[in-house]
Amino acid sequence: MGTAFFCDLLLAIKNILFYNYILMNSKVSVIGAGNVGATIAQLLASENISDVVLFDILEGMPQGKALDIAEACPVWKSSASVVGTNDFADTAGSDVLVLTAGFPRKPGMSRDDLLLANADVIRTVVKGTSGLSPDSVLIIVTNPMDAMAHMALDESGFASQKVLGMGGILDSARLRTFVSMELGISPKDIETLVLGGHGDQMVPLIRYTTVKGVPITELLDRNRINSLIERTQNGGAEIVSFLKTGSAYYAPAASTVEMIRAVLYDEKRLLPCSALLDGPYGISGLFIGVPVYLGKNGVEKIVELQLTEGERELLEKSAASVKDLLSVLKK
Repeated sequence: MGTAFFCDLLLAIKNILFYNYILMNSKVSVIGAGNVGATIAQLLASENISDVVLFDILEGMPQGKALDIAEACPVWKSSASVVGTNDFADTAGSDVLVLTAGFPRKPGMSRDDLLLANADVIRTVVKGTSGLSPDSVLIIVTNPMDAMAHMALDESGFASQKVLGMGGILDSARLRTFVSMELGISPKDIETLVLGGHGDQMVPLIRYTTVKGVPITELLDRNRINSLIERTQNGGAEIVSFLKTGSAYYAPAASTVEMIRAVLYDEKRLLPCSALLDGPYGISGLFIGVPVYLGKNGVEKIVELQLTEGERELLEKSAASVKDLLSVLKK
């Protein structure tokens, strides 16, 4: 056996030891045991990423779902601990706090309609958890996500880089999915980037949408591309229209877990996340979806792209809609 084989073997052993160390020393608390929260807990446990605490105010629900997930861990060959609770105290010492608690979208509702109802929920859970895990990274999933992230920042007192909103990864994943469907190819070969607020005025960047490096503009005409953009912007509403009594949770959960993994493993991933801007893109004081380097400290760096005039106008329009939501909260 050659030197290369032993080098690969040592690297594999190193990675196993490293990830086991991360697991034994990492704790993620998921606040809200509904479809999104429970699916996040399931993915974290099945992939052996961290120990999990699943919190909800409904007695019995987080305990039952956590026990069910824990009983699947032997099948998954996972050593993750999964605990359900109604007590914020059980979340103490978390490395990552994930907020999914809140009211779901219903048919005919926009994310904006959820604003005031979910604001009270976020205020309560942030007050209940942030002081118990002062060194954690806080990931907001509850909609309208950008405004809820701003509220979480204010209520927690955390440094701004420690508070993020999940949205850009999900929106980008949806566009990748629709492109793959349109072209009849694997989504693995598709890269894209979506900026702006996580809502109907998000800004898919077609210049950065490629298939194995080939620009999408070389593969599809403008009318077909525009239809994919529109479908992406209404991706959440489309699922709500099918489900009738609920909203998306598999893709939001998977997108959140990608963020959690980047934080716990300090991956320094370049990912589109909702981060507080203070100057980049000419925007200040707002959480907006932008590309960031994501690692153990949360937002390690905000990447400012050179936008075209049209892209900048769309981003400013998206930012204005987020600002309008914040003005409603401050009334």
